[in-house]
Amino acid sequence: MKYPFLSLLLLTAFFISCDSDNSKDTAFADVIIKNGVVATMNTASPTAKSIAIKDGRILKVLADEEFSSLVGPKTKTIDAKGNFVMPGFIEGHGHFSGLGKSLINLNFLKSKNWNEIVSQVKTAAKTAKPGEWIEGRGWHQEKWDKKLDRQIHGYPYHDELSAVSPDNPVVLYHASGHALFANEKAMQLVGITKETPDLEGGEIVKDVSGQPIGVFEERAMTPFKDAYDEYLESISEEEKYAVWKKGIDLAEADCLKKGVTSFQDAGSTFLEIDRYEKLAKEKDLDIRLWVMIRHSYEEMKGKLTKFPIIDIGDHYLTVRAVKSEVDGALGAFGAWLLKPYNDKPNFSGQNTTPIPEVKNIGELAMQNDLQFCVHAIGDRANRVVLNIFEEQFNTNTDKKDLRWRIEHAQHLDPADIPRFKKLEVIASMQGIHCTSDALFVEKRLGAERSKKGAYPWRSLLDAGVVIANGTDAPVEDVDPIQSFYASVTRKRADSGFEFFEEQKMTRMEGLHSYTLGNAFAAFEEKQKGSIEVGKLADIVILSNNLLTCKDEEILGTKVLYTIVGGEVRFEL
Repeated sequence: MKYPFLSLLLLTAFFISCDSDNSKDTAFADVIIKNGVVATMNTASPTAKSIAIKDGRILKVLADEEFSSLVGPKTKTIDAKGNFVMPGFIEGHGHFSGLGKSLINLNFLKSKNWNEIVSQVKTAAKTAKPGEWIEGRGWHQEKWDKKLDRQIHGYPYHDELSAVSPDNPVVLYHASGHALFANEKAMQLVGITKETPDLEGGEIVKDVSGQPIGVFEERAMTPFKDAYDEYLESISEEEKYAVWKKGIDLAEADCLKKGVTSFQDAGSTFLEIDRYEKLAKEKDLDIRLWVMIRHSYEEMKGKLTKFPIIDIGDHYLTVRAVKSEVDGALGAFGAWLLKPYNDKPNFSGQNTTPIPEVKNIGELAMQNDLQFCVHAIGDRANRVVLNIFEEQFNTNTDKKDLRWRIEHAQHLDPADIPRFKKLEVIASMQGIHCTSDALFVEKRLGAERSKKGAYPWRSLLDAGVVIANGTDAPVEDVDPIQSFYASVTRKRADSGFEFFEEQKMTRMEGLHSYTLGNAFAAFEEKQKGSIEVGKLADIVILSNNLLTCKDEEILGTKVLYTIVGGEVRFEL
């Protein structure tokens, strides 16, 4: 070669040039969302027009369209076209695998009456093998449009159901999950007779002659769950996992098309948590999961040392809480009340988990630096849980910022509302439950208790309490738009019936409860819940501005894009 030194210089210049180009590429955004009406949920800078995303996180939030310097040859641009852009919705309390299961099994959330339910079971029984269990969920006797000729507390007798499914045991769970309906075949399998006594914390609904009508409330469901688990033992592990995974995939798809980017799961077993951990590590989750461990004290004792586990699989799985419960649901007469039900005199609901057991689980949570999340719906249940929390806090004064939660906190004695703030307890409530239950709350509680203590969002917010919002899916549809509408209007979507509107949230409070409120309730406010530089790029684009559109326009809002970690997971 005639000029070897010159050739060396040219080669060196080439590599420097390539390195220089690569360094420029690192400054470019992966994704630009432009031309949006952005609600950042950041009080210091509440609005914006454009968002730049890099490596799954928010690179810049721009008040104008001056992002040209961030656009490279590989940058993708999403034109929001003037639509509403906000942080992805966080489901604050749901049952993730339960949602998946509901999308596989019979679903009665939209069933208008008992006849429709019987018809669905009849259809399922035609294709089921003899002895195969038929399972479903979603019925609610207080929401049917036809009255029954024979009923007890609105519950039907099993006769019609048993007639259409003589060869298959059938268990149909109440929408709340706190009662089930069984046919004759299922009752025979578990040995239910006229002489069968109630289990502690549960009731077998019987007629005046003492015959079970087919409804089993709270802990009375246990024999059926045990029998169903025994039936599942006959199925291979591969088959069980395949069905479970199918449900998870369906649940993810359902959440994403409705704008949910993170899901706080209200109770999973160690087995399910292991499965979630494997999926997260294999990058096989499309939404982010935050999970509560759900087992008895004895099952968890000595087995919590690996927890908390935080941000597995690039922030797709966190397990940092344990779950318990003290009562059931109002619709199934399970909510534990200070005074008897209006429509069931001399009955004040069910304490479903012995209080010593709940206290022991609380001690485990404290010892292992885990949040404690306790289901409490009735006013007595909420008071008891607040007492348990206060006792633990007073015993462990060295531990601060615990963010323990009461899940549901639906019906409160007004005297207990200030205690939530004093103890810094999070009220993990579900807006949609208010309007969904509105048809029967006064029937159960009477006007005075309903007005002052039923879903008292305004009273809690004015007291400075953090509210986390959600749907309790599959108890309700996981759709956050419906729950947001209920939170800010207190109106039923079908009839316009308004349930004590003085307790409603403002629009901004409603959005906060579904974004930063839920993030805070999970110790994730530094990663999620607002559109700020450095946070995870979990974003939704909606057809309506939820802060300014008319009330009647909220329910017509469409999810145009759901973006998780900068990747479009759903596009209309």
